[in-house]
Amino acid sequence: MESKTKHLEFIQTTINRMANNSFILKGWAITVVGGLLAFGFKDLDCRYISISLMVLLFFWILDGYYLYQEKLFRELYDHTRSKKDGEIDFSMKTEPFEDKVSWSDCSFSTTLAVFYGGLLVVHLIIILIL
Repeated sequence: MESKTKHLEFIQTTINRMANNSFILKGWAITVVGGLLAFGFKDLDCRYISISLMVLLFFWILDGYYLYQEKLFRELYDHTRSKKDGEIDFSMKTEPFEDKVSWSDCSFSTTLAVFYGGLLVVHLIIILIL
């Protein structure tokens, strides 16, 4: 039972790291995109708005990737949890679960769509104003 518990702790640590990366990424997205929008709106320069839009899409894709990885590790956790103690091999490979989780589904999940979609709407409003 000790090896199973240790393996589950390894997986949980990885899940926590992915969730933390996603949280930090959202903070950076607000900071960078907000700053670029402020410059673009202040100077009435569409280049800043375009760059901000590209940065927003980059953050959205990267955040979707972190959520995708987090869900893969959750699948690994569930799989490992159901194993017997003698079957524990300390594998951190998530490839067997890739057919259960989709990167596009993660990227357009409700939480990411609301967060990044809201920022996208702000971009569209500013583009319409300019």
